[in-house]
Amino acid sequence: MKAFFVQIKCDLGKAYEVASALADAEIASEIYSTAGNYDLLAKFYLDDGEDIGHFVNEKVQVLPGIKDTFTIVTFRAF
Repeated sequence: MKAFFVQIKCDLGKAYEVASALADAEIASEIYSTAGNYDLLAKFYLDDGEDIGHFVNEKVQVLPGIKDTFTIVTFRAF
């Protein structure tokens, strides 16, 4: 399995609704509120053969209240 993170910018006043929708969808392993340019940080896991781009596009970005996302792909460098 591969882990990756998605920073989520929400429409104004919608961060709690987006976080609840993510939790209800049961697609994120962890969800955090953050300060700065993005409102939420969510951690996801996918099987090695699954496409991260399609997952984010079809499962995350379609949730109401999401304005923008930034995906961080992780790997082992050591």
